[in-house]
Amino acid sequence: MDVVFGLIPAMLLVGFLAVVVFIIMGKTGQFDDLDGAANSIFMDDEYEEDERTAQKEAQQQVEQQDKNS
Repeated sequence: MDVVFGLIPAMLLVGFLAVVVFIIMGKTGQFDDLDGAANSIFMDDEYEEDERTAQKEAQQQVEQQDKNS
């Protein structure tokens, strides 16, 4: 029975700390954008290599058009 008298205050303290942490997280903006991470998988990533490849291809097309003209 003595253990229960120690566990009840300990569990109340842990529960109170969990509520405080939850409130702090809410105030700091942790839960502001819940859909952003979920929808980010549908967006294409833009990498520098892709941009460089696209620029090279565009330049090659322009050069080919100039040769054909």
